[in-house]
Amino acid sequence: MPTSLKFAAGDLAQRLKKVPILGALSPRQLKTLAKWTGVFAVEKGETVVKRGDKGNGLYLILDGSAEVRRGRRRLARLGAGQFFGEMSLFDDQPRSADVIALRPSKMAVLQKWEFWGFAATQPGVVLSILQEMSRRLRAANQALGD
Repeated sequence: MPTSLKFAAGDLAQRLKKVPILGALSPRQLKTLAKWTGVFAVEKGETVVKRGDKGNGLYLILDGSAEVRRGRRRLARLGAGQFFGEMSLFDDQPRSADVIALRPSKMAVLQKWEFWGFAATQPGVVLSILQEMSRRLRAANQALGD
């Protein structure tokens, strides 16, 4: 079971700045976002999200690593500064894969309702995130086409 952690908003804002999907946000926006973001610890082998469960937020790996799996098939390995679950900020679809911690890790989670509360007060945030999601989708499409 994940363990909730205390994290100073300034320290968390510095970590959030390194995440590509949030990199275009101003320091002030990042510090505000950090106040809306929860931090927790998971143990090696612990499931962070489960395929088929309702998606409810964006996860950021602060320290550690995780593996994205569908059944026994590994889809991706993620490390510090990487994120997953971003589509759940915009739709109510179930998770498409399991994410399992490969070692003890610290992660931040921005719940959907907290994100929209933050975004309502911060002009340009949604556009910034959608631009990064678009870049990722284009890169995935290019990789599939090669």
